[in-house]
Amino acid sequence: MKEVTKEVYLKWYEDMLLWRKFEDKLAALYIQQKVRGFLHLYNGQEAVLAGALHAMDLTKDKMITAYRNHVQPIGMGVDPRNVMAELLGKATGTSKGMGGSMHIFSKEHGFYGGHGIVGAQIPVGAGIAFADKYFNTGGVTMTYFGDGAARQGSLHEAFNMAMLWKLPVVFIVENNGYAMGTSVERTANHTDIWKLGLGYEMPCGPVDGMNPVKVAEAMHEAIERARRGDGPTFLEMKTYRYRGHSMSDAQLYRSKEEVEEYKKIDPITQVLDVILDQKYATAEEIEVIDQRVKDLVEECAKFAEESPYPDLQQLYDVVYAQEDYPFTPHKL
Repeated sequence: MKEVTKEVYLKWYEDMLLWRKFEDKLAALYIQQKVRGFLHLYNGQEAVLAGALHAMDLTKDKMITAYRNHVQPIGMGVDPRNVMAELLGKATGTSKGMGGSMHIFSKEHGFYGGHGIVGAQIPVGAGIAFADKYFNTGGVTMTYFGDGAARQGSLHEAFNMAMLWKLPVVFIVENNGYAMGTSVERTANHTDIWKLGLGYEMPCGPVDGMNPVKVAEAMHEAIERARRGDGPTFLEMKTYRYRGHSMSDAQLYRSKEEVEEYKKIDPITQVLDVILDQKYATAEEIEVIDQRVKDLVEECAKFAEESPYPDLQQLYDVVYAQEDYPFTPHKL
């Protein structure tokens, strides 16, 4: 695995802080009704993404996930201004304002969504991996889903085919404990979700999803296995979300004390502690990073709010792909 150096820790800190503050800003904009529909935030789960990106090869690896999907494309290289614009339904968004919160997408950067149907991305991720194997690209697909989606039948079908064909895919369940609000203990007679892989003789195991180093180590092993042609791995990232399932979630299923207890192992705090303990940066240098993140988030919000809404004509332009369609000319 690539060494976890001083530079890596500083990048992790700045990236995870950006993702956290970016979504905090989205929460504020949602309350102002500038972000409409649903809004599912990633606060607390940032180490799962930071560790994975360290192990990935972004020139050919891909990622697909569910609808808690705002910060992943940023990590993959998408301009955060365009991500925020998409959430505000603006024409400068990643899907020209037509996708919104649950459907961020960037083929250019290898990010394939943003899927609103629970568990739908699991077989789709296997399908992307099939394409990589078929065309011999050397790429590996990271297929993420939540603990609630782990109960979907599509998971079992995808696991079976992925093992049968030795597809270059890593399946990752981000177990934040509650799905939409029902604890893992109430959804099955077992709480170790990773053991579902045993039924397919798929390499599998649990990972500390609050620690980017542990995530990077597990992801590196899984990605290298897939790249060698040895097939998929199933990892259970044990993580936690500080906010509700979505902004409309009253969170009556857990106590504030529980949330505060998990904040003691916050991934951003863990990384910052290492930086300060190892003297990778001074307090003043950390303040510079903090200000840079704050300025970027404000720039994203300004860009998104000042961007125009899409024209009505765009509704037809993105539907009809046939150039000689007799009613509406295709312009995109």
